[in-house]
Amino acid sequence: KWQAPVNGEYAPNINPADPGEILGMFPESCHADVDEAIQAAVKAGPSWRQTPSPERGRLLLKFADLLDQHADALGEILTREQGKILKESVGEVQRAAVEARFMAGEASRLAGETLPSERRGVWIQTIREPLGVVGAITPWNFPVVTPVRKIAPALASGNPVVFKPASDTPWTAVYLMELLIEAGLPPGVVNLVIGSGSVVGQRLAESPLVNGITFTGSSATGRRIYTAVAQHLGRVQLELGGKNAAMVTDYPDLEGAAKEIVAAAFAASGQRCTAISRVIVSRAEAPRLTDAVVELVRQIKVGNGLSRDATMGPLINKERLMTVEESVGNAKNSGARLLTGGKRLTELGNGFFYAPTVLDDVKPDSLLAKEEIFGPVLPIVTVDSMEEAINVCNDTPYGLAASVFTEDIDKAMQAAGAIRAGMIHINHGTASEAHVPFGGVKASGQGA
Repeated sequence: KWQAPVNGEYAPNINPADPGEILGMFPESCHADVDEAIQAAVKAGPSWRQTPSPERGRLLLKFADLLDQHADALGEILTREQGKILKESVGEVQRAAVEARFMAGEASRLAGETLPSERRGVWIQTIREPLGVVGAITPWNFPVVTPVRKIAPALASGNPVVFKPASDTPWTAVYLMELLIEAGLPPGVVNLVIGSGSVVGQRLAESPLVNGITFTGSSATGRRIYTAVAQHLGRVQLELGGKNAAMVTDYPDLEGAAKEIVAAAFAASGQRCTAISRVIVSRAEAPRLTDAVVELVRQIKVGNGLSRDATMGPLINKERLMTVEESVGNAKNSGARLLTGGKRLTELGNGFFYAPTVLDDVKPDSLLAKEEIFGPVLPIVTVDSMEEAINVCNDTPYGLAASVFTEDIDKAMQAAGAIRAGMIHINHGTASEAHVPFGGVKASGQGA
């Protein structure tokens, strides 16, 4: 059932393309709201656990159908509160439907094993049991597909969920809950609590009644969640930051590589954990590749995501805009050369618009080359050898994804084996699919 927050506090949800537009007022929930949601999940758990898994799968199939049917309406909501262009938003909803359908099938494949015994007349069987209450804490950059990637597996496996969306994108979360209700989800199986991470997320992580937490967000927050959950020996799955390289060497189709790189770098205004956020290119190929990248970036049209002409929307909020601006300023002061962009687009109004930006002469050990920016900024690093390229690629705290562009199969295999990242793409920008593992190493997460 829908109910008001215990403390009666609400916060405005604003349009990042037009901060003067308040899209709605959404709860600033407190500990009491979280505790009530957890208790509801605990109460609903036994019945959901005993629901035959194919029946759980059928509910997810219905939910997937509803996502497809509501893709345009939900996509528009997503664009209005998150900023990405409408084409990307509708595509995200459709991707979420694909994810839900895959997990619906997994509900019928929760098989155990039979094992031989050392003793005569003894039969051994393993059974996969639900974990229990799962806390799903999701980010603002993909406020439809990321929650579905967390909620659908939990439901398919027989686990009730307490869902905490990002404070910047609560409207899509409400819409998702309405679709789950329409699909026939029993009361208490998924519980939505809207509020700050420091209050709602931390309370979820600390509760001994929550058996597992799945979190997508920053590495710093992930560490805090990991520490809190460890106190009661709960399970943790973390999908964190990335500094994903596109490594280019011995690749004749540099214009084709540029298209892949730009698409993967500037989708969602660069606000993707898997975005290509640096290019590492051989010195011989650097001039031609750089020219091709800059030409494509200058064709990007920034604007309101609902505009048919826009190919990139605003950043999510003022804080992100200021962070990107500061990072580019520091890079220029450290010797990087600005090739295009590098400024706020105040001519577009009061929205959080920043020009897609490319810099070269970037030092491999600079913050721009090693730290996640989470915005439309692409640094280019030049190297002299394959070995140096791999070393630069690995010289970062993160290890989520990487792309390698080469026609030399030996170099492709060498790079794929040497790069410390969870997902390696050959001659392709970063991407994901429902049936493929998703996750990284080092500070990019664990437990995927």
